Amino acid sequence: MSDAPAPAERRPAGDAAAEPTDGSAAAGHAAGRADGMSGRGPERRGETTLQRADRNMVEMLQELRVAQTGIQILFAFLLSLSFTERFGRIDEIQRWTYVVTLLMTTLTTGLLVAPAAVHRILFARNVKQAVVRIGQRLFVAGLVALVLTLMGAVLLVLDIAVGRSLAVPITAVVGLMLIGLWFLLPLPVLRLGERDDPGEPG
Repeated sequence: MSDAPAPAERRPAGDAAAEPTDGSAAAGHAAGRADGMSGRGPERRGETTLQRADRNMVEMLQELRVAQTGIQILFAFLLSLSFTERFGRIDEIQRWTYVVTLLMTTLTTGLLVAPAAVHRILFARNVKQAVVRIGQRLFVAGLVALVLTLMGAVLLVLDIAVGRSLAVPITAVVGLMLIGLWFLLPLPVLRLGERDDPGEPG
């Protein structure tokens, strides 16, 4: 018998390449965790760009329902107001306040319904992100118009109920309050940089 040492067991090249050293494996896992922690964009939520657009569209439509309900009630009130007995006794200023407010209500309704209409017209055209951007701009324009509409309605009712000397300053206060709540209140959040993900908008 020979005392020569047995030849070393040979491993396939694929097995050798598939077994990294402990140091490199740990480094790879650490890098993966770092990428997951620092990743930006929709993948951080586990959603693609189109999924984020779908989510933003759903959220916007839900918010629009809140505004649409209020403007529909106001529109119905203004339409019925012209058929009341007292409407025939209002003066010229009150009559024009009513006309302008009614037209502003029509404009506001159109702006707040427009995002849903744009979404329906462009449905299944692979332009969801553009639809969301257009809807956002229309929604903001609708909120601006809604402020003016509510101010006109308050001015009209208070002018008839308590007189113009009180109606004008109260209407101004109402307008400032709405502007503060709807447009100025969110601004400190942007100035302080309180964003969920600095790399992506919503």
